[in-house]
Amino acid sequence: MPKLHRKADGQPLRDAMARAGLSIPQLAEATRRVDPAGKGISAATVGRLAGQGKTARTACELKTAWVIASALHEETNTPLQDLFAMPEASTSRIERSSPDADEE
Repeated sequence: MPKLHRKADGQPLRDAMARAGLSIPQLAEATRRVDPAGKGISAATVGRLAGQGKTARTACELKTAWVIASALHEETNTPLQDLFAMPEASTSRIERSSPDADEE
């Protein structure tokens, strides 16, 4: 499954957190309440997605984005698509595997 990319280097995520009055640890705690598995997203991961420094991450799994967006949506009514974007569809048509007959 393709990874989702944070929009505008995470600025919409930081703005939604500010509107909700949530710090990184508070948002991480809020994700535990909306995660069906009850695990939530760690504060470190939230920080990497919201951050701007060297440790910032631009992409994450769909489940991570969904849980973060769900926690923020409860406070700010911000939808997932305002925070994260799907990557462009790949146009590559190159075969990635070789048949067994081609092995030496």
